[in-house]
Order: sequence, then structure tokens, then C-alpha cells
Amino acid sequence: MSALAELYTIPQEHLDFRDTIRQIARERIAPRAAEIDERAEYPWDLRELLAEQDILGLPFDAEHGGTGTGTLMLNIAIEEIAKACASTALIVMVQELGTLPIRLFGSDELKQRFLPKCASGEWSPAFALSEPEAGSDPGGMITKATRDGDEWVIDGTKNWITNLGVANFYIVFAVTNREAGHSHGITAFVVEADRPGFSVGKLEHKLGIRGSPTGQPIFDGVRVPHENVIGEVNEGFKVAMGTLDHSRLGVAAQARGIAQGATDYAAAYAGERKQFGKPINSFQAIQFKLADMETQCAAARELLYKACAKADRGEPDMGKYSAMAKLFCSDTAMAVTTEAVQVLGGYGYVREYPVERMMRDAKITQIYEGTNQIQRVVIAKHVLG
Repeated sequence: MSALAELYTIPQEHLDFRDTIRQIARERIAPRAAEIDERAEYPWDLRELLAEQDILGLPFDAEHGGTGTGTLMLNIAIEEIAKACASTALIVMVQELGTLPIRLFGSDELKQRFLPKCASGEWSPAFALSEPEAGSDPGGMITKATRDGDEWVIDGTKNWITNLGVANFYIVFAVTNREAGHSHGITAFVVEADRPGFSVGKLEHKLGIRGSPTGQPIFDGVRVPHENVIGEVNEGFKVAMGTLDHSRLGVAAQARGIAQGATDYAAAYAGERKQFGKPINSFQAIQFKLADMETQCAAARELLYKACAKADRGEPDMGKYSAMAKLFCSDTAMAVTTEAVQVLGGYGYVREYPVERMMRDAKITQIYEGTNQIQRVVIAKHVLG
């Protein structure tokens, strides 16, 4: 592969769109961020704003009503929004995560039925893979689906599901052949939220990302038609892994945005806060912290954008790069936000200032859509062949 093929380019129209999103994030989203976190309320007003500005159309091809601008542009948008509010960025992230199974593996009928309404922002999805006893290990999955004529009957409880109670439909993974094991015994289904037997269970009280509802959807004899199967019966594990190879880039972008937002805020604060008669950014200890934070953010950005470009080009090592980007960006977010709190000192520890929220929000990026320990397993498999 030529050296040029390893690079990424950002067209001018994408840069212009980025600047528009940056302005929206600064003027409309950032002023709401503290309130969203404090009240732990889903920001319906900001979801409507994202829909009006075509930002919720970013994950989709033009043929389904989306922008057709690709993975890199999508994650640039997530990054810009996450600088201001990580909970609001998650609205865009789950718009991709919950539709990727249909986009990558679904029938044309499923694509036409669900994708246009998501691209317009009218509908929101959810991705229901994890369970109380099955997080990193899908082999522990208990939720089952049983064939009954032209329908499937789904029973079980999922856990840690983003968009619970907000989503119009759920991508549900269920055991359909226990003897085959998780690699060839799980099937993916689309389950609309208005189907009898579906209910919203416990909502979690979380450390961060408090403006996005997370919890347990319950499926009690929920019937769906066979047409709602995504991909092949008993091949749902492939659907899940193929989805996560792409969607973990959104987590990387969210983490990168959180890190950059914290760095920018700490740098501005250090220019205004005075000790011993001069701004604290005149002290080498603070300068070195900010230098390291900015360097980590820049390195994370390059890895993220390269991974996104590989996804857009469909390169075979995209899965390795998406895992590396998620791992590095989320570790960077945690390290950088912790340092941002330190730069602000006592003010960094109180809710009047945003960096403590950024630190709380950063933590989940090391956990969801595959813990960083799982990312290291994925990367090692690629390295070892």
C-alpha cells in the first residue's frame, strides 16, 4: 500500500460543516451541559436541534436520507459535540450504533423501514447486547428467541442499554441455538418499542453521561415477525462484532472530544487564575501539564482520524485500528481530565466548573462498547495473527 493511502484528507465542505457544528456546540449545547448533568434528564431540545441541523443524518447514506459524508465526518461531529457535552454527543453515537446492524447486515426491506426515519431524527434506536450476567462475554447470554411459525418469541432482560425508554426500536441479540455456542447460536432482531411484552425496567444512577438514560429493557414474550431478523439466523455474533468494529470509533471520538474540551478549558483557566501575583500559566509545572495534555490530545486525534479513514475505505485492518483508537483515546480522556482537575485545583473539584463533569464522563469511555481490556485482546489477536 502506498504511503498516500495511509493518510486521510478532510474535504473543505467537511471542514465547513465541522465549523458549523463547533459553533452550535459552543453556543447552544455548552450552556445546557451542566443542567443536563445535574438533572440527569435526556435533552429532547438538543436532539431536535441535532435533527434540524442534519447532524443525526451523519451516520446514513444519501439513499436513506442521510448526509452520505462517511465515518470520518461523523466522528468529527461527535468529537466537537463532546467537547461541550458528552451526553449530547451520545445521542449521535447511538444513532449510529443502533442502526449499524441494519445498515451492515439488514435486508433492503429493513433498511427502507427504519433508516430514513432515523436519518431524519424522527426515530432513535438502541443496541441491546449486554445482560446482567453477560457483558464482555456474550457466551453468558440468557435472553432467548423461539421460532413460532412466521414469528419469533423473545424472552429475557438486557442491561446497560443506552437510550432506554427513548428508543423507538431496539436491536436485540438472543440465543436461538444454545448447543451451537455464542459464535453460531445467537440471532439479531429488530424489536419495536410498542410491541406487547416490552417494558422499561430499572434505570441506572450513573457517575457520568447522566443526560443519557441507561438501564434494563425487558422482553416478556415479545413477538416479532421473521422479517425482523437481521442477517442470518444463528449468525448474530457476527452482526454484533461487525457493528462494534465500526461503532467503537464513536467512543474514541467522544473521548477525544472530552479530552480536548478539558485541555482547552484548563489552558484558558490557567491564563486567568493568579497566584503569587501572576497567572499560573507562567509556572513551569502548569506549562508542562498543559503541554502533555495537548500532546496526548493531538496523538489521539491522529490515530482516530486514521482509523476512521480506514473504515471509510473498507481496509481489512480497520478493526485493529478502531480498537487501538478506542483504547488510546479513552485512556487519554481519563488521564487528561484528571490533570485538568489538578490544574484548576480546588475549583476543579466543584460542580461550578466543568472539568469534574468531564472527568466523570471520561470514565465510561474506558468501559462501554468493549472494555479497554477487551480492546487489548482484539489488538493482540491482530498482532499475533
